[in-house]
Amino acid sequence: MAVGENIQRYRNLKEMTKEELALKARIGVHTLEAYESNQRVPELDTLLKISTVLDIPASELMEDEEEHKVDEELHRLIQQVGIKRTKLLLRKAQDFSEDEVLKAMNLLYDLKDEKK
Repeated sequence: MAVGENIQRYRNLKEMTKEELALKARIGVHTLEAYESNQRVPELDTLLKISTVLDIPASELMEDEEEHKVDEELHRLIQQVGIKRTKLLLRKAQDFSEDEVLKAMNLLYDLKDEKK
């Protein structure tokens, strides 16, 4: 969900009109409408004002729900590898930088190629 959609969703949850939110956040109604329709992206200071009025952390407005969902490919891979091995791999991956993980993956590919 985009920032504008999040603003609109939280505004509706608080049962606020656009006019009320705009007035309390000290922005124009047309500006708020542009944010909610994702035509414009609010500056950080404006986002902080809106989040204060809505009484939620600004991070909630910037959060993308899609980030929390396990995509189809990842779900399929977990099923193929198994939950136990997946957890082991992910726990170990936390200890390494992205560069180190890529090097390890290259080593694994090299080992697999040597077996052929």
